[in-house]
Amino acid sequence: MSYRLGIDVGGTNTDAVILNDQLQVIESTKSHTTKDIETGIYNAMKTVLERSKIDPSQITHTMLGTTQCTNAIVERKNLAKVGVIRLGYPATVSITPFTAWPKDIVQVLTGEYAIIHGGSEYDGSPISEFDEDELRTLLTKWRGQFEAIAVVGVFSSIKPEQEQRVAAIIRELYGQDYPVSLSATIGSIGLIERENATILNAALHTVMQRTADGFIKSLAHEGIINTKTYLCQNDGTLMSIDYARQYPILTIGSGPTNSIRGAAYLAKVKEAIVLDIGGTTADLGVLVNGFPRESSIAVNVGGIRTNFRMPDIVSIGLGGGSIVTTDTVGNITIGPESVGYQIEDKALVFGGDTLTTTDIAIRLGYSTVGDPEKVAHISLAFAHQVEAKIQNMLEAAIDQMKTSSADIDLVLVGGGAIIAPRQLKGVRNITQDTQGPVANAIGASIAQVSGDFEKIYSYEQTVREQALQEAQKSAEQQALAAGSDPATLALVDINETPLAYAPGKTTKVRIKVVGDLT
Repeated sequence: MSYRLGIDVGGTNTDAVILNDQLQVIESTKSHTTKDIETGIYNAMKTVLERSKIDPSQITHTMLGTTQCTNAIVERKNLAKVGVIRLGYPATVSITPFTAWPKDIVQVLTGEYAIIHGGSEYDGSPISEFDEDELRTLLTKWRGQFEAIAVVGVFSSIKPEQEQRVAAIIRELYGQDYPVSLSATIGSIGLIERENATILNAALHTVMQRTADGFIKSLAHEGIINTKTYLCQNDGTLMSIDYARQYPILTIGSGPTNSIRGAAYLAKVKEAIVLDIGGTTADLGVLVNGFPRESSIAVNVGGIRTNFRMPDIVSIGLGGGSIVTTDTVGNITIGPESVGYQIEDKALVFGGDTLTTTDIAIRLGYSTVGDPEKVAHISLAFAHQVEAKIQNMLEAAIDQMKTSSADIDLVLVGGGAIIAPRQLKGVRNITQDTQGPVANAIGASIAQVSGDFEKIYSYEQTVREQALQEAQKSAEQQALAAGSDPATLALVDINETPLAYAPGKTTKVRIKVVGDLT
């Protein structure tokens, strides 16, 4: 018998589940996230192992979903010092790297950049000739100043060779293990957003090293040594830890995505809206063919516009720990402030002195956690007023995610799901599962490995069928690098976007493949 261990680290809770080889949940737990993260992972892991009485040597696959990279960007903490090299002189000097970035994060990263000769036009012709001597002079000047370097070439999604040559020279001068992020492997077309994503990827290098090392140490401490380890990606699939060390930016958004995938698995549906209510926020996503719907617009991460793949998520400041207040004229406010992971210390039902949405749910009889007597003094009329406001907040968010006026199916998950009203306008059916509170860890455990490739082709220069085959092969190579079993790779999405401003039937091709774990 073999087992999978899935762990998801959120801002409030760290959840863990063990699944058998039939992907059935054997044991699950929720525990508080700790400041050092590693302790919370260890505590959750230890609990499910002790309860299940499973031999750690039988765990063959372990998966971690984490918000550490997201938190590092939002909080401006633990980020690496980054130097940025842009290949595009003189065409791109009017808009420099770090344009429109918040000043506080620029100061953390140093804000240093150089725009040197190189880069391509949309048809692949050079903007200016790449000058190796210019690059070597720059790197000699920069030696010892940065912990990682981001390399960005104009239209490198068409011709990545210059970026690859820059990386080779950096490692020749700085060492083979020096962290280099190449924009051609991270973002889509669109120079500034792709550059921003690449800079963030480089900045997250130290965060991911610490997270990955801590995860591996926690596993070893519990005797889980004969296992393959994975981290969760933004699109609901997995990547190997080695791949995650190279592309930490791909973990951004994996928390909500895990919940969406876990919800799909528990409810056995492929088309629905998923509502994940945690301690601080309610996140809504859409299931399309069993996978999260991806955002079609530039995504804002910590105040920075990027264009890498991200789930289409709407988040509102409503969770089980959200604080409920009233002003002098009786107007009710819910959140965005929350007691978060301190809910068992601060909520009324646990003996605290702060009124939360969980207290309201207990007063209305939606759950029996804590001591209901401690909220008996709350009038039912007031509790129903708060419930009506919660309902309005959720209905507005659901309406924002819908693409038609028709009623939809809703899957409700998350530890804060007890605060949700039993009926919502625009919703046909609400599905809940007893394992819903740990849907995020389940989503991490049942995920597949994916490869995603995007490139611009001229169908007058390359036959369409040949271009699609080449793109699919590149996507499959990415999936294999991320840890997929080659025998199980399957094509799940082809997207062709004609570029009207470019000649020669120019088309942006994007292909996605998925495969099972090795």
